Amino acid sequence: MRIAMIGTGYVGLVSGACLSEFGHHVTCIDTDAEKVEQLRAGRIPIFEPGLDEVVAANTRAGRLSFGADLAGAVEDADAVFIAVGTPSRRGDGHADLTYVFHAAEEIAAALKRYTVVITKSTVPVGTGKKVEEIIRRIRPEAEFAVASNPEFLREGSAIEDFRRPDRIVVGTDSERAREVIKEVYRPLYLNETPIVFTSRETSELIKYASNAFLATKITFINEMADLCEKLGADVQDVARGMGLDGRIGAKFLHAGPGFGGSCFPKDALALLRTAREAEAPATIAEAVVAANESRKHAMAVRIERHFGDVAGKTIAVLGLTFKPNTDDMRDAPSLVIVPYLQQKGARIRAFDPEGHREARKLLNVELCANAYDALDGADGVVILTEWNEFRALDLARAKELLRRPLMVDLRNIYRPQQMAAAGFRYVSVGRAPVG
Repeated sequence: MRIAMIGTGYVGLVSGACLSEFGHHVTCIDTDAEKVEQLRAGRIPIFEPGLDEVVAANTRAGRLSFGADLAGAVEDADAVFIAVGTPSRRGDGHADLTYVFHAAEEIAAALKRYTVVITKSTVPVGTGKKVEEIIRRIRPEAEFAVASNPEFLREGSAIEDFRRPDRIVVGTDSERAREVIKEVYRPLYLNETPIVFTSRETSELIKYASNAFLATKITFINEMADLCEKLGADVQDVARGMGLDGRIGAKFLHAGPGFGGSCFPKDALALLRTAREAEAPATIAEAVVAANESRKHAMAVRIERHFGDVAGKTIAVLGLTFKPNTDDMRDAPSLVIVPYLQQKGARIRAFDPEGHREARKLLNVELCANAYDALDGADGVVILTEWNEFRALDLARAKELLRRPLMVDLRNIYRPQQMAAAGFRYVSVGRAPVG
């Protein structure tokens, strides 16, 4: 099949590369000429483990290409994916659909034969209907169908998620479109990956509902962590005891400084806006959004409390991205915690294995070459992101480098007894401090 992927952001690039790996001929389109040239040269603008290898292999094989000619890619395509950005709109938190609708207009002008236009971007309920209306208004005679196919990729493991998804969700009432999309995902279909066919509106809501529910699990365990600290319980044991219940599951029951990234914060806000417009209360989602924002500030205050007066002190911060195995800092807890500490007079020395490029744009901090460079001469260390390399620090060396052996671990990557034995004052989340 011939596929056009409109947009080479995180979703478009990963999806396009993986679909070419399925044997399809995929052309990824972007309006940013410089970005297109980078991709043609094999330079990947985002960090995602394994993505560079998939792009290189399929580019060499002639199945994956990059360009700016949307019309040329669309006119030959059996399926066209819209995978452009839908950032939160200023003022009301709803998804900004400017890029989606602009793509629909350009696609309409380029259609030559029957084509399935598929919204891959995360969009509010009813967007597919509007996309169809736009195309029909511009090209009333065109043969096409509009379907919804939301992505469920986790940053840091997106390639594996695309190759072995839990499910594929497709929203369309067209039998012809269903057959085209089955062919798009033929390798997964043959492997009996569940494909959920629904209406467009249901498909669009499934994406928002899924992310809001996962965000709720994170927020819930964070509140249980606070309760554990008051009652002398251990949140990791609580989470394990809960997660062994098949009705609950262990995933996303990890206490920390709050969720961030490109999906959960934006999608929760968009769901709230949709619910308000529909006059259907979404009080749980509303509480999740509010609790998560206050969580980040509360963690900053916690750090300050354990360091004492931070004015004039140097604090080593390990991890700036919202999660490991990505360079994404969108809505990361570090964007709240680091400025708070700086406003209180602290000097921040930070290290993140992949986040330095984004950090330079978003934070005014001293960026170090490695973890030990950040620790050297600091009055204590804070762990904000659970990168694997932070799980195996040489504790004796770390203690020697620090002025004071204080670690505030907001990801619970160490055992309290281990840290106490190493001579640290160790503060984690949902567990009693030691040392």
